[in-house]
Amino acid sequence: MNRSDVPAGTATMTDVRLDRAPDLPAERDAVVGSAGRPGRRQRGERLMVPKAEFRSYYGRPVLNGPTWQAPDIAGYLFLGGLAGASSTLAAAAELTGRPALARGLKAGAATAIAGSLYSLVHDLGRPERFVNMLRVVKVTSPMSIGSWLLAGYAPMAIAAAGSAVTGRLPVPGRLATIGAALLGPAVAAYTGALISNTAVPAWHEGHREMPLLFVGSAAASAGGLGLLVGPGAESGPARRAALLGAVAELTMTRRLEQRLGPLAEPLQQDTGGALIRAGKVLSATAALTLALGGRNRKAGVAAGVALLAGSLCTRFGIFHAGLASARDPKYTVGPQRERLAARDRAAKEPT
Repeated sequence: MNRSDVPAGTATMTDVRLDRAPDLPAERDAVVGSAGRPGRRQRGERLMVPKAEFRSYYGRPVLNGPTWQAPDIAGYLFLGGLAGASSTLAAAAELTGRPALARGLKAGAATAIAGSLYSLVHDLGRPERFVNMLRVVKVTSPMSIGSWLLAGYAPMAIAAAGSAVTGRLPVPGRLATIGAALLGPAVAAYTGALISNTAVPAWHEGHREMPLLFVGSAAASAGGLGLLVGPGAESGPARRAALLGAVAELTMTRRLEQRLGPLAEPLQQDTGGALIRAGKVLSATAALTLALGGRNRKAGVAAGVALLAGSLCTRFGIFHAGLASARDPKYTVGPQRERLAARDRAAKEPT
């Protein structure tokens, strides 16, 4: 076919031009390449096709998600934090002459750590698997360090509670109280480091805030427990711990959502998002109740219940959000691409 046979205004395979003439469709415009350097474009060059978006094979997850069950591991996260913070608060109450508050917190810490250990062993399937984790000490593994923390903390927390409730063996009970109080903050915080050490995107990318968030949540729940079990005249340390913990929990949750950007979507949507929002409302309501209610016993009890429920919702919400982020491949590949792009930008910047 001769060129003269082609109707006017019709583009052929040879109609590739460098100008922007309107008689040719935009998709036929030719652009100047980068002389053998793919991925780089010269000034004025424009893409002919939209930038490709990531799609996994049949939409299947990139990661093998955790096999953990929500009642077991999420309960283990909550109860361990409650126990550790309660032991520290109990020691403070005992040292400041508040025996009833100290006794109630010690009993609560022993009950919580027993429940935490049960949840962990139940998820493992067989008790000997927990014992097997104590065969070595690996300082770079939060799981290894956490196992040894629990093995050292739990007997002291239970001994301190037994001595306080029965009134027997006061000297060993006092020593156990001090030991549990010293290990308490580490027990409350290490689960945040534990989940951040996994490949689950929402947990791993939140490694800066997660331990602090867990400590704040643990302090709020321990303060709430103290408001429930202690008399009003001895509730001063519990109120302060509750307020500080609630503020820290709300602050770190907000900071986590802001820093993660698009990766914060699992923290704001579906089951995880609903639970986290409920935790925020409960913690904020409890803090406001404490600030306005003064030493009113009924207000303190209501705030204590709200704080415990808020901390529970926060832990379960973070757990479900992490599982949701592992199921969607975009939350795995997106942060990886952002890190690569940032690395390329840093390499191109003049030194």
